[in-house]
Amino acid sequence: MVIALLLASALPLGLGAALMAADRLGRPLSHTAAWCIALLTAAASLGAGLAAAMGDAVVDRPWVPQIGLRLHLTIDGISAPLVVLAAAVTLLAVAVSSRQRPKGTPGLFYGSLLVVLGAAVAAFTVRDVIGFFIAFEVALVPMWVLIDRFGEAAPTERRRAGWMFALYTVGGSMLMLAGLLVLVAATGTSDLDHLTAAAHHLPFTTTLIAATLISVGLAVKVPLLGVHAWLPRAHTAAPTAGSMMLAAVLLKLGTYGFVRLVALPMPDAWRRIAPIVAILAVAGIIVGGLVCLVEHDLKRLVAWSSIAHMGFVMLALAAGQVIGFGAALYGNIAHGVVSALLFAIVGALKARRGPVDVDAPALGLRDTDPRLGFALVVGVAAAFGLPGLAGFWGEILALFAAWDAPSRPNTLFHVLTALAALGAVLAAVYGARVLRAVWAGDLDDDARRAAVDDARRATANAASDAAAQPGARSTELGAKSAGASAFGATAFDDTSDDASATASTATASSADGAAAMQRVTGAEWLAIGVLTLATIALGLVPSPLMHLMNDELVTLLGGVK
Repeated sequence: MVIALLLASALPLGLGAALMAADRLGRPLSHTAAWCIALLTAAASLGAGLAAAMGDAVVDRPWVPQIGLRLHLTIDGISAPLVVLAAAVTLLAVAVSSRQRPKGTPGLFYGSLLVVLGAAVAAFTVRDVIGFFIAFEVALVPMWVLIDRFGEAAPTERRRAGWMFALYTVGGSMLMLAGLLVLVAATGTSDLDHLTAAAHHLPFTTTLIAATLISVGLAVKVPLLGVHAWLPRAHTAAPTAGSMMLAAVLLKLGTYGFVRLVALPMPDAWRRIAPIVAILAVAGIIVGGLVCLVEHDLKRLVAWSSIAHMGFVMLALAAGQVIGFGAALYGNIAHGVVSALLFAIVGALKARRGPVDVDAPALGLRDTDPRLGFALVVGVAAAFGLPGLAGFWGEILALFAAWDAPSRPNTLFHVLTALAALGAVLAAVYGARVLRAVWAGDLDDDARRAAVDDARRATANAASDAAAQPGARSTELGAKSAGASAFGATAFDDTSDDASATASTATASSADGAAAMQRVTGAEWLAIGVLTLATIALGLVPSPLMHLMNDELVTLLGGVK
């Protein structure tokens, strides 16, 4: 089990760095070779993580003895689900990229994905605060590479998004490091277990300073409203695999850091900070919901919804007690699965039809691709907290925890609970908006029937052309180009008197888009299908994961109210 624990992080770190180095040394691999290495490595990391989670593996050896730094790794009921989530989403992100190929050297692309995975697993399993900081920072560098070098936006927009990501996260890292150094200097140790015991005996002023600095730094990583500006830009510019990793892996490091570095070691200081965190969290829920009501680009809409969802996670964490921490951790996992699903669907749509404009008239997925449409319905419904799906339990338990939060200002938290419930209503409204436009479509019945018939003929013609010319790519490219207008590239004039011309344009573009949509590959279907099933399973059978985390929390939070 010790070997499995080490391999879960060391294997993707080592092979990821090797892939990146091969490109830099002028020996780049082909896309197929790099993809296979990344796929097998992510699968091996997932297997090792599962093996370590089922065992009682602990690594505790000297690392830098001059400053008392130790290589202390272990996995428990809190970190195990996050390790599995990180490895599983990375595996699926690699699978998605089999069709949505990067526009650069494949070794650098897949190597960056693996390094993010390895660093994240190391951060989730390390029990040393300095080690956690190092692993966290290692994960940020390849994520910046994914945004800046392999993003889907224009070069100028990619660079702007990359530099905003770098400036915000580096600034947050410096504040977090300052707080950690205050804590290490005061306790005389960086080992998390020893530090937690020693921190309970520190002067309150010392713990408050350390907790404040660490919290501000981690707030950037979550992110909380006010330090969130980098996230929508990063998601919009990043490739599909990068967006999946950013939402399901990197953001989880921030909330995990709040649990491990602030709330558990310094409960009194956290009790003082929690009301401010709760206010910012609820503000993020409301603002995120309002932005989603008017946002046109589907990928940016999903990015803004992440800010709202993480608001529920932080509200539950601010409420304290076992139910609050459990809701935060469960909501964290649920958000990772649901957001990865939505970004995978958006990526499939965007790769074939261009940017998806929610407000553009179009033939919906209900008619063009029912399977993908079903996945979209599940993802969107889970995102706004429909009972029976993954997003529900984290949100409802967060509201329960915030309404009855001990040692918190009762009136304030009651108001925040009511506002958060309003935010859940906003989520349902913008979710219905997405489903109406992208799933159902808004063409009239005659145009819909004509478009479906034309789509079938276009698909049949494309298949016959491909069979006649196996090596040709002109048909695919032509369909992709034509389909780019299906969800927004075609302009519609609502005030035009020529209704028949408008309907004809909509029908033609929708038909071409439907033909393009039929080419979603098996690997993409695998990723979308697995995430869809996980979203349903977490909603219908939440108890195993809840029991796993709650048992650990009861032990760790014995004295925390």
